[in-house]
Amino acid sequence: MKVFKFGGASVKDAESVRNIGKILSNYSNEKLVIVVSAMGKMTNAFEWLINSYCYSPNKLKHSLNEIVDFHNKILWDLFPDKSHKVYSEINDFLFQLEEELEVSYANKYTKNFDKTYDSLAGYGELMSTTIISNYLNNSGILSTWVDVRTLIKTNSDYREAKVDWDASKMKINELKEESIIVTQGFIGSDSDNKMTTLGREGSDFSAAILGYCLDAESVTIWKDVAGVLNADPKYYPEATKIDKMSYREALELSYYGATVIHPKTIKPLENKEIPLYVKSFLNHEGEGTVVQKLTTFDALLPSYIFIEDQILVSISTKDFSFIAEDNMSFIFGALSKAKLKVNLIQNSALSLSLCFKNDEKKVAQFFHSIKDSFLARYNENVTLLTIRHYSEDVIDNMTKDKQIYLEQKTRNTARFILK
Repeated sequence: MKVFKFGGASVKDAESVRNIGKILSNYSNEKLVIVVSAMGKMTNAFEWLINSYCYSPNKLKHSLNEIVDFHNKILWDLFPDKSHKVYSEINDFLFQLEEELEVSYANKYTKNFDKTYDSLAGYGELMSTTIISNYLNNSGILSTWVDVRTLIKTNSDYREAKVDWDASKMKINELKEESIIVTQGFIGSDSDNKMTTLGREGSDFSAAILGYCLDAESVTIWKDVAGVLNADPKYYPEATKIDKMSYREALELSYYGATVIHPKTIKPLENKEIPLYVKSFLNHEGEGTVVQKLTTFDALLPSYIFIEDQILVSISTKDFSFIAEDNMSFIFGALSKAKLKVNLIQNSALSLSLCFKNDEKKVAQFFHSIKDSFLARYNENVTLLTIRHYSEDVIDNMTKDKQIYLEQKTRNTARFILK
């Protein structure tokens, strides 16, 4: 059994769906589990729908129509016969979505944005997989559509649900021995069978969960890049593909912010030494990148990770006492309540420096929580640069003509906050 994951960019329109059919035609004798995200930018569209519902009801109809129109355009292209069952299946999901909007209102879910989010966001995945499974069957590639909410069981930590591995493995092992199974990424369900989500970009993690529980031969993530590159070409035009890397290196890069592989994806695969391939859906004959136990190749290329729109905050006590354990405990409690993920930490006797995404609402909540006891100074719109396997020449080149606010170095990694 192999697990394939296709993200939104690989299913952004009708031609992209046809391309998936071409890729899968090369694996006609394989047993496959196909994990698919919402189509194109539909995750963003659903977030707009949810924000409209909770905060701007006058925009709700427009945001819902955008979702309907997007899927209808793809349906009309792929299924000219309007009597095809896929139309009624998609309409059923749209009806369920509208019903959920009404239920959320009746139960005042708007008081719990995260709960509302999870009750609505996953319909993009449910519709994309329905379209793809029907298209494959029409094309002679027989597939079975499976609702992943019956397989991946979680707790009720909405928007960041934790996997119940024992319950999930039991459910996943009940999968019938079909040749091709099409299912959803990003979502699961809690003990009350309410839909939950695994975090933004969680479809990679879904593929890893299924791969782990099925003892898969391999997991492949199909992307719009040739494989894992040593930098984002937007920032570093000389970016080079990394052919092989270890689980450890992939974990390090994803932890520091590399976006090709979701951070949660690696560990389940490492635990069973299941190789992870990152390949291009634009050139599916290419070798891509393989992530495995091997470590020989890890330090051959420096890797560069850029994270923009960061805020650097320097915190000190109002009475100029030391930043000791009790103060740090309070500060990190406030960060947790605001749901701010810290990307870099550095402390001295009298101050604590933190770098995180400049999310206006969350940052305001955090500052409000600490204002009675602490002073906070900050720099906005800074960039966090991480260099793995650096040299001084590389650092000089990457930070040239930049203002450096903070730097950290370990044996293998150098990090800079700069502008």
